[in-house]
Amino acid sequence: MSTPQSPQRRPVILAVDDEPTVLAAVARDLRRGFGEHYRIMRAGSGPEALEILAQLRTRGDAVALLVADQRMPGMSGTEYLVEARKIVPDAKRVLLTAYADTSAAISAINDVALDYYLLKPWDPPEEQLYPVVEDLLTTWESGAALNAGGVRLIGHRFSKDSHDLRDFLARNRVPARWLDVERDGEARELLGVIGVETDCLPVALMEDGSVLERPTILELAERLGVSSTPTQDHYDLVIVGGGPAGLAAAVYGASEGLKTVLVEREATGGQAGQSSRIENYLGFPAGLSGSDLARRGTDQARRLGAELLTVSDVVGLRAEGAGRFVELASGVTLSATCVVVASGVSYRQLESPGFPELTGAGVYYGAALTEARSCTDQHVVVIGGANSAGQAAVHFAEYARQVTMLVRGPNLERSMSHYLIQQLADLPNVEVRTNTVAVSAAGADGHLSTMTVEVTGDDGAGGKVVTQETMDVDACFVFIGARPRTDWLDGVVARDERGFILAGADAQTAGWTQARDPYLLETTVPGVFVAGDVRARSIKRVASAVGEGSMSVSLVHQYLVEG
Repeated sequence: MSTPQSPQRRPVILAVDDEPTVLAAVARDLRRGFGEHYRIMRAGSGPEALEILAQLRTRGDAVALLVADQRMPGMSGTEYLVEARKIVPDAKRVLLTAYADTSAAISAINDVALDYYLLKPWDPPEEQLYPVVEDLLTTWESGAALNAGGVRLIGHRFSKDSHDLRDFLARNRVPARWLDVERDGEARELLGVIGVETDCLPVALMEDGSVLERPTILELAERLGVSSTPTQDHYDLVIVGGGPAGLAAAVYGASEGLKTVLVEREATGGQAGQSSRIENYLGFPAGLSGSDLARRGTDQARRLGAELLTVSDVVGLRAEGAGRFVELASGVTLSATCVVVASGVSYRQLESPGFPELTGAGVYYGAALTEARSCTDQHVVVIGGANSAGQAAVHFAEYARQVTMLVRGPNLERSMSHYLIQQLADLPNVEVRTNTVAVSAAGADGHLSTMTVEVTGDDGAGGKVVTQETMDVDACFVFIGARPRTDWLDGVVARDERGFILAGADAQTAGWTQARDPYLLETTVPGVFVAGDVRARSIKRVASAVGEGSMSVSLVHQYLVEG
């Protein structure tokens, strides 16, 4: 873990328990494991702990972790964490429970966004306590670093160029601070100091003191060291796409000794990496953000020896004899024995009047994590009825005054997980409008201000009636459909009518030329496999994408042995 510069300003871990001997033991174990980098504080009750948190907040001290016992008189651990979350919303939360309190702890996962619950006693702490706390603190540190920011980006909120740079920094987990020139006095002061006019925005102030005026994403990436070039002349396995399927393939390929490189055009994590909360992924009972999942998968792949080339767009694939060649937009060609295509999908663009013109200026595709804080006390519209839209609506509800979901179909049950439907129903500032589509958008002062929708209802006589209405809107986030990223495979690999890649039995009837049958995830080009959402007939879930990514490596091994 990183060491804070000033020992007096070390982030705080606060433990609370009404039993002095237990509290002393908890504090002792935490101090022994984490006292070098964190200040360990303790309180004997929930109210006392809340007073300490208020004082810490007033002084501007960071609070990394709250550890609370569930059974305390006057204020239970769960009740305390509900109040503590209002004071230090970014702190990780752990509940200490006895075995009999397990059901209460599981309920707390939903009630207070609990990160973990620990059964007492833990012995030895090296096995039962430290790994859990270490993982939570690593996640907290990652978020704290992003919020502290190394790069300062100054721009207009409703500028597409500014939004694209913000989104790039957020999705690649680059520590950065966003300064809105229209809202932040600091932004205007900095522009005066560096002598940059507002017509040169966006501007990136780098940690080394240099200034980039109107940089492209590629220019910024190169300055940050995010972009990279291949280190090998030939790879056993080239993976195209860094979403859950691609990351899983990279982890398994590298761990099994294959010389592996992953190429990602934007940021690892793919569409899943933009999810504010994934709650149905096995092994994470408290859920995790898409960004956290991407960070974990990226770190794991690198640790096992996979090479990652980010901000690298793939533009072509060709097969020559036993060789497979992946061509990048930069002009570099990667030579490989096998290729796994996990390039994923992107949200379909709305072509209704006004939407193309206002993209990046109030209309966004995905980007819930990037723009959420900017939507505080505003009216946000979310278009879509699948899980990604539901996750975004839940996330925006924490910031926005009102969230309106526009759903084309008659209900959410056909396209959204039950747990998300329940969460949306429990949020008082979320309205779900079914049988409703957006037909146009209009702007004022260069950004979205109104939206016209069509609502289909019953006319009372068994027929349908369509009405239109216009609503005031501050921001709109679109999560509709899935367009596969496969144009670069045109004429090389067989695809279905929508562009999804055919594999296995489908490939066999679509141009397969070998004597043997294609492997389950093998495309019409031998040695080229497909995994995740980009595959025809795939199940659009994170867990299935991870499964296909790992399975593809097993099939790569079969191909290498049997041909």
